[in-house]
Amino acid sequence: MHQRINVTLPKETVKLMDRVSKKGDRSRLINEAVKHFIEYVGLINLRKRLKEGASSRAARDLEIAEEWFPADGDSWQDRKR
Repeated sequence: MHQRINVTLPKETVKLMDRVSKKGDRSRLINEAVKHFIEYVGLINLRKRLKEGASSRAARDLEIAEEWFPADGDSWQDRKR
């Protein structure tokens, strides 16, 4: 299902659109561009949240790794035998 909307764009933007699509195909181009932009912004936001989460848990994760390092090292020693 499609919905008609009224969008106002600068003339230069319309000229750019017309370079890559036919005049009757502008809706498809705008649809694809909006979807691509939203995916891109979503990825940027996801990376930002992952980085913030990793930073906020870094000290805790380091403590856990240091606590379990001896046990992990022992299991590797057992495998070598």
